[in-house]
Amino acid sequence: MQEALNSKKGNEASMMTKQVQERRYRQTRINVPFMELKREHEILRKDLHKVWDDVLDSTGFIGGAAVEGFETAFAAFCEVKHAVGVGNGTDALLLALKALGIGPGDEVITAANSFVATAEAIVHSGATPVFVDIDHKTYNIDINQIEDHITTRTKAIIPVHLYGQPADMDSVLSVAKLYGLRVIEDAAQAHGARYHGRRAGSMGDAACFSFYPAKNLGACGDGGAVVSNDPSIAEAVRRLRDHGGLKKYEHDVVGHNSRLDSLQAAVLQIKLQHLEGRNEMRRQHARAYGELLSQTDGVVTPFEPTGVAGVYHLYVIRTERGSRDRLQEFLKNNGVQTGIHYPAPIHRTPAFASFCEYACPVAEGYAKRILSLPMYPEIERNQLEYVADLVSMRTFEGSQ
Repeated sequence: MQEALNSKKGNEASMMTKQVQERRYRQTRINVPFMELKREHEILRKDLHKVWDDVLDSTGFIGGAAVEGFETAFAAFCEVKHAVGVGNGTDALLLALKALGIGPGDEVITAANSFVATAEAIVHSGATPVFVDIDHKTYNIDINQIEDHITTRTKAIIPVHLYGQPADMDSVLSVAKLYGLRVIEDAAQAHGARYHGRRAGSMGDAACFSFYPAKNLGACGDGGAVVSNDPSIAEAVRRLRDHGGLKKYEHDVVGHNSRLDSLQAAVLQIKLQHLEGRNEMRRQHARAYGELLSQTDGVVTPFEPTGVAGVYHLYVIRTERGSRDRLQEFLKNNGVQTGIHYPAPIHRTPAFASFCEYACPVAEGYAKRILSLPMYPEIERNQLEYVADLVSMRTFEGSQ
């Protein structure tokens, strides 16, 4: 009898706490965007105007000093010898594949959970994507399954540094060496991340970056880059990006029109100077989220292996209790924008279903439970607390 009475009182107390929280949040609603680009540009506006004016005055809108200056600076940042600016991150992957001679009849192994551009580039090169399931902790490619997918047609591996956290590159490189495969890092979300002291982008034969505006290093438009320590790869990409030649009207190979324009290069060089500091702000916010959500049962926060320094392009939680979709709707109704990265693994999208007849159970299961919380350098502590409290409140409700 006494145990039942205590249990009833405990439930009543929990419900009262929940009601108090709900009243408090109805009174103190905060709007939290998923990302915020305006504030960065407000801070840098004067410098951005100056470099844009310089480019406008020079009339050098394609190539020239602005692009060369950014390429030099970005190569140094990535701790590699060469960086080649291209039109966007998808083109970076495609041109890197072609520069390595990968094409029809070849297979390229990559992770099942990534943005579709990773697989698009493989298909557009003429090769076939082969999807590998993801690690249950890091969400990156499961290195223990790579060898199971290698055939006589396999020519390369594209590990994806998903959400800004490097894949297990030592293991990837070890497998690649054993089978004589090339490695292209998809570092589109990992500008500035480190893996056991090495920069993301400095470990494979080549690496590809996107400068889409929402990236950690984002242009005021679109852009991308291929980086490498191999001069022959860099030269091949330079040819491919500009109609197949290094000089006007020289066409050594059938190329593309995929050049990083000068205005975007000028913007990127300014923003690059602030990237380390802004990445550290993201790390601090990630630590704060981790602390605030540490007592919330049913929510799994990002796992960062020893020796890895991610840059938290996205902060992705996994719901192990209740409905992810209801949590997302609850946050939306309380002014918090969220995202899902990604709603379906690539091989479960209509465009790529024919390339994969087998299951990737971890990626497929997690796609139903992952949720990206607001993450950007300028997010404020009270916003982080508000988001975390709402997640805790809804998770508690979902467990009843």
